[in-house]
Amino acid sequence: MNIAKFHEFFDCCVGNWQTERTYHYLTQSEVERSRTEFTVSPLTAELKQKVFNDNQYPLPQNLGTIPGFSLGFHTVSEKGEEVSQKLNLLFVVKQDSGTTLEGDYLRDRAYEEAKPIISDFRFDSVQRELLMTTRYTRIVSVDSIILINPQLRIRRILNYQRPPEGQPLSTLVLAGFGVEEKVS
Repeated sequence: MNIAKFHEFFDCCVGNWQTERTYHYLTQSEVERSRTEFTVSPLTAELKQKVFNDNQYPLPQNLGTIPGFSLGFHTVSEKGEEVSQKLNLLFVVKQDSGTTLEGDYLRDRAYEEAKPIISDFRFDSVQRELLMTTRYTRIVSVDSIILINPQLRIRRILNYQRPPEGQPLSTLVLAGFGVEEKVS
């Protein structure tokens, strides 16, 4: 049942979206707003295989059942700064614990560092929340997407200073919040 809700979540994510976000840079006491337009489309089997290969991750037998997407976005900040990126990503379920699924989140290009990266994800089928945790060199990014309905998502991005190995996250350096709406 969880896996069906997981696939339903991603089916709803396919399409064109726009978001208004607010970023709070806590180390600089600065607030910034931005607008992002992005497109999410399913990955082909060939691109899924590329993401696995780029990450030197073992290729699973059930490649067709692994949710994978191509994500392209263009962001314009209120200061006029622009960022565009395109990347491919997929989610490999490793554990089903009743109402949650957990596993690996693979990308052929990370947001903070331009290289393939393997992160962790947890999907709560009751709250319809996808939580992704990425350990970069200097920060740990905890990104949440809550699906309110097929046309509306709430996004939360928390970036922490990366602590020494085995220590908890404690120094928040950025908090971002957004409302994402599907457009036709």
